[in-house]
Amino acid sequence: MSIQAAQNQATTPSAGPSPAAGKALYGGKSTRRITVNDIAAASERGEKWPMLTAYDAMTASVFDEAGIPVMLVGDSMGNCHLGYETTVPVTMDEMAMLSAAVVRGTSRALIVADLPFGAYQESPVQALRNATRLIKDSGVGAVKLEGGERSHEQIRLLVEAGIPVMGHIGLTPQSVNTMGYRVQGRGEEAAQQLLRDAKAVQDAGAFAVVLELVPAELAAEVTRTLHIPTIGIGAGPDTDAQVLVWTDMAGLTGGKVPRFTKQYANLRQVLTDAAKEFAGEVVGGTFPQAEHTFH
Repeated sequence: MSIQAAQNQATTPSAGPSPAAGKALYGGKSTRRITVNDIAAASERGEKWPMLTAYDAMTASVFDEAGIPVMLVGDSMGNCHLGYETTVPVTMDEMAMLSAAVVRGTSRALIVADLPFGAYQESPVQALRNATRLIKDSGVGAVKLEGGERSHEQIRLLVEAGIPVMGHIGLTPQSVNTMGYRVQGRGEEAAQQLLRDAKAVQDAGAFAVVLELVPAELAAEVTRTLHIPTIGIGAGPDTDAQVLVWTDMAGLTGGKVPRFTKQYANLRQVLTDAAKEFAGEVVGGTFPQAEHTFH
């Protein structure tokens, strides 16, 4: 290196982080509430981002502090929070109450609430009434509903009314009684239908779409085809974002978990050990001690 080049290098300030770094959905510096416009901007930057479910204020606050940019108050609450066997029994009252709790527990994340089974299938007007309740009373920033072509009119009316909508195609758990829990989009005909569903969701105005239990190659094709971001769950690595049910992610779910889930902790064992230790100290008379007692 020449003397002049060395001097130039010494006096030239480093570039530092790019302007986009402060705007990143995950790891960004903004403390305001994330919006669907931020989601669109991240998609234009080619940024991948995480989404987790949340069903209560305390858990949501932890994920907000961790920087999770989007949280879904999913009807998966039926399985992992309310004790139902499927998502089907979840009611609007339950969704509204828990959505409001998640909103209260967060300050930055975009909160998306599911429209539960029976809350939108009847008509676009029914969908608008229930989505409006979640926006006005619970304070969420967007709603999610299942279905592609069959939900086109519902999505269109909500978007026209100013309600951001996230679509959901592939495996749609509310249809478990007709489709079961199996990979969707296998075979040419099924793949073409999924592509039509994806385009219908986009054309209706959705800002993003969840692809659940879809072959990775098909999910990649959908992601290339659409100009709105795709969110994968059991859909391979090429979607724009990834979502997991938080109780699966943290190892709280008991029994067999889905193949597409990765457990990042064993919270079930941690809680079991803590409960046993507490119980043992109570039975043995070592809790409470002096520091836990008032006089």
